[in-house]
Amino acid sequence: MAAGVRRGILISATAGTLLLAAPGAAFAHGIGGSSESVPGFVWLGFTHMLLGWDHLLFVGGILLLAGQVRRAAKLISLFALGHSITLFTATVAAWHVNPTLVDVIVALSLVFVGVVGLIGRPSNWTWFGASVFGFGLIHGLGLATRLQDLGLPSDGLIPRVLAFNLGVELGQLLAVVAMFMIGDVLRHYIPKLRQTRLSHGALIAAGLIAAPILLITAGGEPPAQAVGSCQVRERTETYPFGEGHPDKDFFEPGEQVPGKAFGHVIGDGYVIVHYQPDLPADQLAQVRAFVTDSTNGKVVGGPATGQAEMLKAVHAYNTITCTSLDLPALKQFTTGWFADPRSKPPSD
Repeated sequence: MAAGVRRGILISATAGTLLLAAPGAAFAHGIGGSSESVPGFVWLGFTHMLLGWDHLLFVGGILLLAGQVRRAAKLISLFALGHSITLFTATVAAWHVNPTLVDVIVALSLVFVGVVGLIGRPSNWTWFGASVFGFGLIHGLGLATRLQDLGLPSDGLIPRVLAFNLGVELGQLLAVVAMFMIGDVLRHYIPKLRQTRLSHGALIAAGLIAAPILLITAGGEPPAQAVGSCQVRERTETYPFGEGHPDKDFFEPGEQVPGKAFGHVIGDGYVIVHYQPDLPADQLAQVRAFVTDSTNGKVVGGPATGQAEMLKAVHAYNTITCTSLDLPALKQFTTGWFADPRSKPPSD
């Protein structure tokens, strides 16, 4: 079985390296979709894990290096314990870190495992286990930040965090089982995969390729990009969570905006438009017409008291801010988002 695992991991590592060469493949993986139920958060955690190429390659590297099922189980359990601790603690305490930097560290963890594999299995596994546990703690911080970006309810927070973590662990378990099965099958067909140094080298290559790409494409606070007279940047706005869809698309000045409902629909791929409540009547009419026009896609809107910009629109990843009423720029922003596969929730 161990030989089969080694062969399967080589294929996985090589495939991961090839994926990194494709446009957008090295982007940090967020948490897509939304849910009002505790079981729904299990599904969010499960799918997040299966889409987390960096996490899966790290787990695969541990399997490859461990060489024994029992030792691999212990090391993966340490990793799971680490990210479970910080996922729960950081989410409940509302700690935020830069998730991109976390992704870079996880990518560099592939380099770490690959280098250890090239040097040779440790004679004393204590220090390596401590390192795996440390990487787990860091990974959990990134998970917590992204989970909070969905907008979590104050009531029922702990069950949802626990459910999400359960989903992550179930996804990881499925991935580990799949790696064992793939390795067991491939051992009969690709005898050259006995050269485990190749797979360790592939892990190093994957990490070294991913880390700088992540920094360049998503690291820190990228400068805003001009769209017409507006600026587009990464989304920093957060919304409360806990209700279904709003009962209408457009809310007039003076009406109460359902923040929790907006927090729900942003996870379903909607664009949320915020406008200054003291807009002149003709400009207000233009914003109202844009929001309620079904041909513009899934858009909701409402007034934002104290907002500095005349107009702001937000989707799951980006925000556009306009100091003047630039509806063509807003149209370009929404059209681009609805053409993005990430705008489609899992249920679509």
